[in-house]
Amino acid sequence: MIDLSYNLGDRAGCGQEGETPDRAIAQPTLPWLELIQHYSHLVMAVVDVATAITSPTQAHPVLFANRYFCRLTGIRAEGGHLDLSFFDQPSAADQKGLQERFRRHFLNAVLSYAYGADDLVSQRLLHEPLVVSLADAETGELRQVELRLRTATAGLQVTAIAPELQASLAACWPVAPSREQVTTQLLSREPAFRQLIANLKPGQYSASGQILIEGIDVTERETSKALIELLVGHESVLGTRRFEQANELMKQLFNADDSLLLSAENSQAQLFTQLNQPEWQTTNYAIADLQGSAFLRATDRREVVNVPDLSLDCATACEAAMLSQGVRSLLLIPLVMRTARLGDSKAQMVGLVGLTSPRPYAFDQADCSRATTLIPALTAAMRHSVQDRFNNIHPSVRWRFEQEAERLSLGLPPAQIVFENVYPLYGISDIRGSSDERNRAIQQDLLTQFRLALAVVEAAGRVVNNALVGQLALDLADHIAVLEKGVTVDSEVTLLRYLQGEVEVHFAYFSRHSPEAEAAIAQYKAAIDADHGCVYAARALYDDTIGHINGLLRDTWTQWQQSMQAITPHYCDLEATDGIDHMIYAGQAIDPNFTEFQLKSLRYEQLRAVCDCARKGFSLKAAYDTDMTITHLVLVQGYTVDIVHDESTERLFDVRGTRDTRYEIVKKRIDKACDAEKGDRITQPGMLTVVYSTSEEWQEYERYLRYLHREGVVAGDIEQGTVEPLQGVSGLKFARVRVNPE
Repeated sequence: MIDLSYNLGDRAGCGQEGETPDRAIAQPTLPWLELIQHYSHLVMAVVDVATAITSPTQAHPVLFANRYFCRLTGIRAEGGHLDLSFFDQPSAADQKGLQERFRRHFLNAVLSYAYGADDLVSQRLLHEPLVVSLADAETGELRQVELRLRTATAGLQVTAIAPELQASLAACWPVAPSREQVTTQLLSREPAFRQLIANLKPGQYSASGQILIEGIDVTERETSKALIELLVGHESVLGTRRFEQANELMKQLFNADDSLLLSAENSQAQLFTQLNQPEWQTTNYAIADLQGSAFLRATDRREVVNVPDLSLDCATACEAAMLSQGVRSLLLIPLVMRTARLGDSKAQMVGLVGLTSPRPYAFDQADCSRATTLIPALTAAMRHSVQDRFNNIHPSVRWRFEQEAERLSLGLPPAQIVFENVYPLYGISDIRGSSDERNRAIQQDLLTQFRLALAVVEAAGRVVNNALVGQLALDLADHIAVLEKGVTVDSEVTLLRYLQGEVEVHFAYFSRHSPEAEAAIAQYKAAIDADHGCVYAARALYDDTIGHINGLLRDTWTQWQQSMQAITPHYCDLEATDGIDHMIYAGQAIDPNFTEFQLKSLRYEQLRAVCDCARKGFSLKAAYDTDMTITHLVLVQGYTVDIVHDESTERLFDVRGTRDTRYEIVKKRIDKACDAEKGDRITQPGMLTVVYSTSEEWQEYERYLRYLHREGVVAGDIEQGTVEPLQGVSGLKFARVRVNPE
């Protein structure tokens, strides 16, 4: 990383101890320069570059920095010095991006010196912007700043390069490269170029000049961008975590205190408020009662409407109610679509998004313009959410949801969506040992990170004669000793928090006093995963393995679904966590032509599909070098259940009634159940376990197991036993059979 320390104590006009950040920088003598320094909302700083081959760690003083740069980067006056931890404040990904931008400028100067050609790094890459997140020191708000680095044509010159860097240059480009060749290497990163970049560091060249850091606050633009990405995603926004994120971004973008939704259908409208609460407050209005309101003004005009002071513009009971609740300003964003009738250009109101504030005149024309750009994305999100009520529903039951949507469009009251007397078929393919494997991955990553941290502290301790450094090293060694024995539930969080609060915060101090510690810090940071902010190598491998196994099982089951749906249309819900589990409902309520033969055919096909999943898992250990295994279970239930759609739950269907609830209890606990006699788990790797209750159920499934043996899918020996009583459920039995490899 480029070392930037900021010491202006030797420069004329520097700030003295106790001065404010406004005066902590050399005082300008020109009025227009004072305007730029103290009042510009651009971010500006000029860094002096003076490096030498003889010194591997060099400081680059700041020649100039305006007030806004100080606010966002943490510059403050301390004894006539400017202390700037600018490169410590951004995230790891932002720091990496900043390092890359600086390297391009130094690379351009090195290439000019080595090959005698200017501007071999294209201007587009030299001045490529980077958006970083910085905290405003005055407000505490996180701001998004688009930074660019610039140098004059001869503003950064290299006067010498070390032999090691010269050799890397020759390996990458034996003769002077063209600008296109340099661009290709910058984008493709071939091995020789990666080695060149690794050697492009202080101590490998002598250089002098200035680099201009300039930027602009793009918080509003980036917030709008993030909001639009949320709104136009493939998933529905309403009623999800995505909505909470979108709602917070909306309020942040417009500096609003609260928000509202108004949904209109035919002659009725629903106003939703308190959107930050688990239960929204809903108020129903007839569209006729909203005539003359700002809500309908917005949709009639098809434009954003700003109500500066609701107390002066309160024409309806709806607005009066909002005023009584403390709302003074409204910003209303209409969501309208043209009707599909030929020659009809009238807009149909589908909804409205509103921002509110208890302050009058809280919104201005800039807010209106910004809101206007969001209308297409908001409209698409609303339309998508409405369509998702049945578009993402399983095809076998979608007709019932479409039927209900048609009823509602006719103004009829809502009716509960129920499928009565359907047969449940449940099965699970569980990855056994996944928890232990994840704990080992956590342990391995934490040990790696703690050992790297210990290397930093030990390196610093060899130079810094400080008792606290020694104690910190002993603390780290103690943590490592505990970690080597295993991890606890909270290890992942508490230990990373310890490293951040007790070790990483001192990196700048260690780096200033010890080149060896600086190298160890670089190694520590290189091991950190940018997305997770910690060492994540073993866990990434674990996540990848689980993802591949789940994908294999899911793809296998999906292929079998084609033949199963051909037997009878049925509802099938598939969930993937550490393995997959499927929930099938079939019956005449879903398929009017459903017969008992189709039920038996579906049950047999379910067993064949689960056995195929088991066969696919046999290659697990060889393919992924893991001790994890897969177990497979099918739960039999001979009687029917009723399933009902409940808008308040995440699942599409829930079972109804006490008898049906028993089945749900068994589903949740059966995969961890044990043999009542032997005490071992009823599910075993490489075997199919069938759990049943009655002799009639066993007679049917014993026949299916015989058929599977006849096909060569399973072995002929059947193990049987009684399931240890579950909480509130007893009397279950199981049969277990080994699945043959393909």
